[in-house]
Amino acid sequence: MELKFILESILFSAQQPLSPKELKDLFAGAVEHSEDSAIKLLKKTSLDAISAALEDLARDHEQAQRSYRLVCVAGSWQFVSQPEFAPWIKALVGHKSRPPRLSQPALETLAIIAYRQPITRAEIEQVRGVAVDGVMQTLLERSLVTQLGRAEVIGRPITYGTTDAFLEYFGIKNLDDLPAADELRRIVVQKPESLLTVDPGLATAPPEQLTMQDGGNGQAAAPQNPTEAGSSSVEAEPVSTNRLAHAKAKPENS
Repeated sequence: MELKFILESILFSAQQPLSPKELKDLFAGAVEHSEDSAIKLLKKTSLDAISAALEDLARDHEQAQRSYRLVCVAGSWQFVSQPEFAPWIKALVGHKSRPPRLSQPALETLAIIAYRQPITRAEIEQVRGVAVDGVMQTLLERSLVTQLGRAEVIGRPITYGTTDAFLEYFGIKNLDDLPAADELRRIVVQKPESLLTVDPGLATAPPEQLTMQDGGNGQAAAPQNPTEAGSSSVEAEPVSTNRLAHAKAKPENS
């Protein structure tokens, strides 16, 4: 028996897409159901041979122009009907509701992740120029993106990438099938610099940039040199807000 016809019979009967690895495992399991020596030989079929046979079978069905075709989505193979026959199939099995379409911001964010993964949230925001908190939550909830790990930079932010559900959503075999987007890949993203500390709640800017602003917290900045404060003494008693307002309104003595 020819390999591609065996694969065709398996995929025709399968209830879900199957990867070449899963098909190879089925070849090994078939030995338990037959004493035929030819079936035992097929147990040693390589993954490359299975993949080549699947590609050949897909071309056969494409050239035959049947109502269905063999496709590979997210690394797994399955038979699917041609889109033009959808009305009759929906009448037979009913219409399966799909999640709402992705918004334009979600699609833009997803494209950045797909072409530049692994990528951190801060890097995504650098490319888009806006915050992506809400959009990222939507993509994570729909399992279109996932956490891949942590970047080897200060703070070790989480990195994100696409999932198999992303490939299934767009009906592509792998990321190599994405349209060319060289311009998106060429956008320069500034990597985080080495900071003073990464502990939460502590300053992360260099010390020389940490200056107290006058009036920032309702108090005046302390003078760096005692002589700059003038010859008058500083009253130690705390002054209430009303007294400060009254003093401000009182004209100074000449």
